[in-house]
Amino acid sequence: MELTLRQIEQATGGRLYGKDVRLSSVVIDSREAKAGALYVAIRGERFDGHDFCEAAVQNGAAAVVCEKAPQPDIPYVLVKDTRQALLDIAGCYRDTRKDVKLIAVTGSVGKTTTKEMTHAVLARKYNTLKTEGNLNNEIGMPKTLFRITPETQAAVIEMGMNHFGEIARMTAAAKPDAAIITNIGVSHIEFLGSRDGILKAKTEVINGMPVGAPLFVNGDNDKLKDFTDSRCRVVRFGIDARHADIRAEDIAEENGATRFTVRFNNSAQSVKIPLIGRHQVYNALAAFGAGLLFDVPSADIAEGLAAYTPAGMRQRIRQISGITVIEDCYNASPDSQKAALNVLAQIRASRHIAVLGDMLELGAYSEEAHRQVGAYAAQSGIDALYCCGTAAKAMAKAAEHTVPTAYFTNKDDLFAALSAALRPGDAVLFKASRGMAFEEVIQKLYGEWDEK
Repeated sequence: MELTLRQIEQATGGRLYGKDVRLSSVVIDSREAKAGALYVAIRGERFDGHDFCEAAVQNGAAAVVCEKAPQPDIPYVLVKDTRQALLDIAGCYRDTRKDVKLIAVTGSVGKTTTKEMTHAVLARKYNTLKTEGNLNNEIGMPKTLFRITPETQAAVIEMGMNHFGEIARMTAAAKPDAAIITNIGVSHIEFLGSRDGILKAKTEVINGMPVGAPLFVNGDNDKLKDFTDSRCRVVRFGIDARHADIRAEDIAEENGATRFTVRFNNSAQSVKIPLIGRHQVYNALAAFGAGLLFDVPSADIAEGLAAYTPAGMRQRIRQISGITVIEDCYNASPDSQKAALNVLAQIRASRHIAVLGDMLELGAYSEEAHRQVGAYAAQSGIDALYCCGTAAKAMAKAAEHTVPTAYFTNKDDLFAALSAALRPGDAVLFKASRGMAFEEVIQKLYGEWDEK
């Protein structure tokens, strides 16, 4: 990358002290600083980046962006807010690489899977960058933009949020050519008040797009099926919606995979994805639309989707000691819990066992949401339900009179119960919000089974 400190001054509205210098990278961790780097001092909850300006300089940083003058004698740009400055700098760099085709992905559920599928599709034709891990917030998203190189032809940028204004600020920096909204559910309703509030926050992504740019939305979602905005061209994908521009038909699931036909522009394409569940078809349809937008041939789109590999702990299905384990521990909301229960029900097994935990950031809606999931679980055809956590108690109470149910306040007791109960032929689903760290229970079970 090539930026000057004078450009940084102009982009951030700050004030330059010292000489102008050329910069080769931007970092927020002093340990990552090297010759030619710009160090941006971010104030965090547990640390203040301003305390590490000297360390950054010792590691080679050529300049600093800060809210107060640094101790080292080094060129710096003084700004009011370094978090906003980081976004401004990322936007400045994006302006130097307008040739890169960039699509933003957001939504209540499925945005990471959709991001990964979209990357798999675009990578069939372009050198494509994607958001890695959970770098989808106002700190992580700029770091992804800084990874754009002269070789980058396309980028898939995930945008998450908890509050109003966050996506607006990120899209202003990323300046996407198009965007995907996977759905509008109840994730983060604690901070946004209602599903209408969530819709308002997610559609902030339009702010950074060119007027008339395409916005792909789920045409089967009640909050999106009739959504329109004069600033963009709404393209709908769906299964049930007859008015959808991109639609899936003839859906069939077998051996952990889903086959379907995509109808688009008076054409059709057969697709197979290595996942099961209606919600995964929606994710694939969104990625299919992105491929069409960027001129990837439909057969190549299908090849990209077939080659998709689930990221992290998202619906990873494993066979261990004769037991089918569905690892789906990255995050959870009422919609994703229900979708995961549907997946469990479709697995061939002697018994179907659901292990569900707390869904976080639901605020006043939390108890009702957990009751709904518990009631849904009880009617989903499972043979047993194990609930763990504080809020999950409402889940257990809603299900206990319909299906054998056990409730635990801690993971050690949950592990002990599962260790005693699970046997070859079972299928077991683990699903909870990331903060529950259900993978710890899974790994302990794997370790025990490996010893047998």
